[in-house]
Amino acid sequence: MNEFWIFFKVGLNHVLDIHGYDHILFLIALTVPYVAKDWKRILILVSFFTLGHTLSLLLSVFNIVTVKASLVELLIPITILITAFFNLLTAGKSSKNGSLTFIAGLTIFFGIIHGLGFSNYFKALLPGKPSDKLAPLLEFALGIEAAQIIVVMAVLILAFIVQTLLRFNRRDFTLIMSSFVIGVVVPLIIDSPIWTK
Repeated sequence: MNEFWIFFKVGLNHVLDIHGYDHILFLIALTVPYVAKDWKRILILVSFFTLGHTLSLLLSVFNIVTVKASLVELLIPITILITAFFNLLTAGKSSKNGSLTFIAGLTIFFGIIHGLGFSNYFKALLPGKPSDKLAPLLEFALGIEAAQIIVVMAVLILAFIVQTLLRFNRRDFTLIMSSFVIGVVVPLIIDSPIWTK
């Protein structure tokens, strides 16, 4: 049980680490178009992201997939940028209530990319045979899921405060938060080490 909490906390800290804020930015971009009553839809999307993240770690642990770190470091902010731009294009439109298929597929794909960004560290954290890493990987995934739910709850509380007490409408809140996310990730893309190699 003690080991469970070790890897659960690693997953929790992976998302909530303020120095690795890219994960938080992605969750903000994913959540801002929704309100608290959409919690089932958000939970599904967050779980799809965790699924993609875990799948990429699994593929990495078994040495099925290896990707150049500098490429992944560029792709992660690009996935955040795409999500935020999607919000700008669809803010205030009823498409958010439609099928989850496109957004869910994109979220799994983005989860895979984000997981690849952590894969080298995760493999180094757990020496030994790949099969020995399966239980810690599941524990880590549960920590990620819990941390993502914490971030989503924080965004939904902020949305409630801004939309109810400050009288912002949902569309404006989505536009402002998505623009904020874009403003943070564009410099990450511009300053990516891939451009200097």
